[in-house]
Order: sequence, then C-alpha cells, then structure tokens
Amino acid sequence: MQTFTLILRNVASAAVALTLVSAAAPRAAAAPLADGATASVVEDIAGRSTELVPLDPPIKGKMVRLPAGELRSLYGSTTDSTANRVRVESFRLDVDAVTRGEFVDFVRAHPEWRRSRVRGVHADRMTYLRDWRNDLEAGGAMDAPVIWVSWSAARAYCKAQDKRLPTVAEWEYAAAASANRRDATRDAAFIQDLMEVYARRGLPLRPVPEKNAWGVRGLHELVWEWVEDFNSVLVSDDSRGVGARDFGQVCASAAIGAADASNYPAFLRFAVRAGLEGRTSMGSLGFRCAI
Repeated sequence: MQTFTLILRNVASAAVALTLVSAAAPRAAAAPLADGATASVVEDIAGRSTELVPLDPPIKGKMVRLPAGELRSLYGSTTDSTANRVRVESFRLDVDAVTRGEFVDFVRAHPEWRRSRVRGVHADRMTYLRDWRNDLEAGGAMDAPVIWVSWSAARAYCKAQDKRLPTVAEWEYAAAASANRRDATRDAAFIQDLMEVYARRGLPLRPVPEKNAWGVRGLHELVWEWVEDFNSVLVSDDSRGVGARDFGQVCASAAIGAADASNYPAFLRFAVRAGLEGRTSMGSLGFRCAI
C-alpha cells in the first residue's frame, strides 16, 4: 500500500474514476465452449451458476463485442448505488493494444505521421516515437505495444482503420473484468494484483497476459492506454461535481468521500489521464481501437 501511495503522489493530477456495474446484477465467469467459442457462466448473488450465455467470437480478426451495461461513478452516493450509474452501449474493442509493427504500416501509408514530419501541434517532436531508429524502423519487438505515441496520432491510426479510440467509460467497462469475472471490482485479490502491476509500470513489459472474461487482453499488464475523452471526467448528478473537485489531489486521500474508496487502481488510472495533454507521448503509454 505504501508503494502504491508513493506512485500516486508522483502523478501530476487526479480525477474521477468509475467502477463497473453489470447490466444484470449477477457476476460472470468465462468458460470455453466445445467449438472454441467463449461463453459466460452467469452467477447469482450466492455464486450459483444460473445460465450459459455465448459471447460473440472475435470479429475483424482482433476485435470482440461487449454487450451494453452500466458503470457506477467512483464518486457519488455511498448509500444509493442507483444514483451513480452511467449507461454504456454495446461496442467493439480490439483484443490487443496496437503494436509497433502495425504502427509502422500506418506511418508508411500516412507519411504525415512519421517522426520527422509530424506537426508540433499533434505531437511533442522531442518525444514522439523516440524509441524508433528512424521514420520507418521501430526497433524492438514488432508485436509489442507501440509506445511514445500521442493522442492525436492514436486517433489518426484508429480513423485509418475505420475505428476510433474507446471512451473512458468503455475502457473502464472492459477493464473491470478479471480472467473469470466480468466485474471483478469487488474482488480483493484482483485489486491487489492491479496495485502490484501498476507498481511495476515502466519496467520491462511482462509476457502477454491471458484474456479477461470479455476476451480482451493486456488492458492493465502492459501499458497505460489512450482513450478518446482522456481529459474529461464522468460523475453522477449525485456527486460533488466537477466544479467542486480538487484535481490537485494526487494521493490516496483522494479516496475520501468516494462511493468505492477501495478501488485505488481506478484512482491511479484517472490521475494518469488527468496529467496528459493531446501532444503527450510516454514510454508507458499506448492505445487500442474501438467501434
């Protein structure tokens, strides 16, 4: 906990975080079907399996569809959970983060996004793709997530694929799942694991992790990820609101007054986002696309 608090204090600013509330109250766990597809075993409150619901198989090679559901604002009522809910419509998300190899193909086809040509308004030219050897040689493993890429460049890449960046609500909805639960935000072991994962951020990348219960991989274990509305916050009408929030809070005290004060990893994710600008690029920041 001490290590995690120190990490939080090194982040530039903090904002509001969300935790997932399933569209149906039961939790879910993933299970393989005979044909290799994925299914969801829905559990009731007592943990009994009640239904087997097939999930869509990957589409467009590397995407999965997530059904509609709801998020609960991290800040809001601590007694009335229904007051904090935000609707998330069904969407599709890349199974994996965009790789160096894929971004090389993009800049080859779109030379305006090469390191030597990118406009300063779209990326910090001192840091953009700084780990590349030159405009078309990324160096390192081509299947590793692309890093040192700005928000504008990430958006341009997704647009070129007829996709877009996920919203913060969509990203948080997908990232709330563990390997066997769609909503693991109340799972103490899952939260502890995320704290340890985030404490190692910036160290050499871990092996590609297993997919979560939605069929998405590496949302936490590899890099931070850009979202479309990274510089916005999402709070319920019942919360203290944007105007009253002190975004200078950058330590665990930001959890005071939260509807779920135990979800420290969510506070850290929003703190990281709050410290970004559209031109920012970092060695621990990548992205994936959505539809």
